[in-house]
Amino acid sequence: MTSCDNHEGHEGHAHPPGPLADASVRRARPTDAPAVGLVQLQSMRTDYAGVLPAPALTAIAGLSEADLAGVWRQALTEPPSPRHRLLVACAGDQVVGLAAFGPSDDQDGDEETADLATLAVHPRARRQGHGSRLLNAVVDEARGAGFTWLTTWVPMEAPHMRAFLQGAGMDPDRARRERIVDDAGGTLLEVRLGASLQPAAGNE
Repeated sequence: MTSCDNHEGHEGHAHPPGPLADASVRRARPTDAPAVGLVQLQSMRTDYAGVLPAPALTAIAGLSEADLAGVWRQALTEPPSPRHRLLVACAGDQVVGLAAFGPSDDQDGDEETADLATLAVHPRARRQGHGSRLLNAVVDEARGAGFTWLTTWVPMEAPHMRAFLQGAGMDPDRARRERIVDDAGGTLLEVRLGASLQPAAGNE
């Protein structure tokens, strides 16, 4: 179990007092890596069932929490850039979700465009507002890092993912890509969603 206190100078995004007052979002630290790996693995196995080709699903089934934890620990101790962020959603003292973003590497992106690479909530912790809190925190953190636009790629065959993000204000921009996702050459068709990070008029 990973502590979700806000020590060590990491910025936190607390939930207002109420029934979910113990729900919060903060920047991740290296000690969160095992919990982040667990959440991501369980989310991948749930969200990509029926979406990815069979060889890709077999590869995911063969992953361990430790495999993913090692990747995240490395990313947290040696971030790819100062503008990369990993945020975690907490329920009490447990990490139940994660969101990672950084500068976009899309050909039509620029230095003011952030890419939301990962947004995941443990299957048993869904429908409790953690995804929305994570996305709101991503917006705040990305603005603070100097980004003015946020994009993310979503599988075409994952309508529930698209519905959540579009409900939060991220709209399709007509960009599509076909990404190779396994050693057998299997592909995944993805669509891109985007949203402005600039405050609406009157809210500045």
